[in-house]
Amino acid sequence: RGLPPGNLSDCPNGSRWVMDTFNECARDGWDVASVLLGLVSILCFAAASFPQFYQACRTGIMDQALSIYFLLGWLGGDLLNLVGSFLADQLPLQVYTAIYYVLADLVMLSLYCYYKVKNRDGGFAALINAAFVFLSLGTVSTVSFLGRGAVVAPDPATFKVRSLLSARMDELGSKPLTRSEIIGFTIGSVSSVLYLCSRVPQIYTNYKRKSTTGVSYSLFALVMLGNLLYGLSVLLKNPEPGQGEGNYVLHHLPWLVGSLGVLSLDVVISFQFLAYRRGRPSTREERDALLGEQGDS
Repeated sequence: RGLPPGNLSDCPNGSRWVMDTFNECARDGWDVASVLLGLVSILCFAAASFPQFYQACRTGIMDQALSIYFLLGWLGGDLLNLVGSFLADQLPLQVYTAIYYVLADLVMLSLYCYYKVKNRDGGFAALINAAFVFLSLGTVSTVSFLGRGAVVAPDPATFKVRSLLSARMDELGSKPLTRSEIIGFTIGSVSSVLYLCSRVPQIYTNYKRKSTTGVSYSLFALVMLGNLLYGLSVLLKNPEPGQGEGNYVLHHLPWLVGSLGVLSLDVVISFQFLAYRRGRPSTREERDALLGEQGDS
């Protein structure tokens, strides 16, 4: 069948299917479990948006239920993830997954803008948000393709394999960081900050409304599960030969902080769902009340 996509000579006793599929070295059961947990976490993230799409169409108050800063922060994190997948020369699976995340975010923002215009006479703010989104998308797409050609391809001897969910950061602790590693680490850090900051406006929006009507809990439940599985996948993976555990954790710190930090904030949102569940008005009552307040103002 031709040359195999993975070279097991660099990974003694490694899993063949993992090497062939992801060009990732899985030396034992812990590494294989790390890869499997990473795959399941991707599926959780990929499916997370669909319950919110349904909830938006069912309630018709998505523009009141979700914070625009929550959506923009989430989009910003996914856009940086997409840029990083190009600059770090990631596997096709990672690139396609990153593109899917951005497209799902754009659909979410489109629904937000649609209900913003539908529920209000003036849609000026929604048009500004939409213009900002498409401008950001065009800018990032340009930077991605230009950056892909500008960044020097890493030396195969130094950049042997590419990890499943993040830029390659597993080189030996005694070696200096390459240019690609520094770019990946920086992008990962900024992306983690955006993911973390995006939750704060949504927590405030829920608190201000004293309601979570119009927000799908399945969205946050799937994201929590995905972040938990991703954090476990990173922690279960064995460090590279000669690399200390502390150095390994340090190299993955942005993604660990991002996933586990967002997980903790999503737990806060979960408590809000429990706190505001009792005695909340029906969807029709809340929508009529919101539209009535807008008509009086």
